Amino acid sequence: MPHGAAHRILGHPDNASVPSAAYVKALQLGKPLFQGDDEETLLIGGHFEFTSPVLHPFVQSLPKAIKINSGQREIRMWLEQAASFMNEELVAKKAGSQVILGRLAEIVFTLIIRAYIEEGEVAQGFLRAFKDPRISASLNTMHAAPEKEWTLSQLAAAAGMSRSLYCSEFKRLLGETPLAYLTNWRILKAKEILLVSKENISEIAEKVGYQSEAAFNRLFKSKVGETPATFRRKALARIS
Repeated sequence: MPHGAAHRILGHPDNASVPSAAYVKALQLGKPLFQGDDEETLLIGGHFEFTSPVLHPFVQSLPKAIKINSGQREIRMWLEQAASFMNEELVAKKAGSQVILGRLAEIVFTLIIRAYIEEGEVAQGFLRAFKDPRISASLNTMHAAPEKEWTLSQLAAAAGMSRSLYCSEFKRLLGETPLAYLTNWRILKAKEILLVSKENISEIAEKVGYQSEAAFNRLFKSKVGETPATFRRKALARIS
């Protein structure tokens, strides 16, 4: 559930649901709420947290829920093994368990995204664009050097496409023009730099392709709703 949507897990649509806290408490007391002669189901729950308030387009492009079908043998095998290892570490609680669990959780997350892409459900958005080798090449070009004064012709060349075809395919997959995406990417990178460094606004503006601090301030405020300095102050206050 990439965006934390409220949800219920039921064995059958007609079954009554109970709050997750009650379910966990019953397990801790050794009195499982759900018992019977049917096949046992193992549920493993967890969550990821992003300490930065800046969300990458990749995260924003994910759907409300991702369901992985059991048909993909390789994915199923990896997930089963990872889940088994995670369960062992949770039970054993040996030295280094938290580190191992963190790495296993990252593996599971990556496997889920891989399966989601390979099942062909991604019609458009960042993941679909990144799956296209030509558009992906231009995205990598922008991401690697947001400070450069890119032109449509240069970005189209990076994709190995004509300018008109490049613009058409880019907008079809990402829903915005290449230069609009570049502007949004620069703002995203500026947000990250504001949070992780003590550089002044003019230095950050230059790092993301703006020679004028005043122009950068105006653009940032039009996109974010507040100046870079205000964003930095409020965001750091929330994180701390």
